[in-house]
Amino acid sequence: MIEHTVTFRLKHPSGSPEEKSFLQAAAALAQLPGVRDFSIRRQVSPKWDHSFGITMRFESQADYDGYTHHPDHVAFVEGRWIPEVADFQEADFVPLVP
Repeated sequence: MIEHTVTFRLKHPSGSPEEKSFLQAAAALAQLPGVRDFSIRRQVSPKWDHSFGITMRFESQADYDGYTHHPDHVAFVEGRWIPEVADFQEADFVPLVP
């Protein structure tokens, strides 16, 4: 199991139509093959300047790789993410085996 998490801040003003449009486009990624437990959350802590977080899980490395290279994901990254995200942090986690 791989948990893919990204936190980010958009270039758009909070509550703007552009912000809403971006988040709707991001939510469509939940429909891609292999994506499990997809969620988008608004960040509320003053300790971090990223406004949102997206988390999803994949059963296997093959599912994660398929998502990463899927044409809809690539199009989202190139057409929305790169031009509209001001800053982000990405992390991928696997369960710790004792």
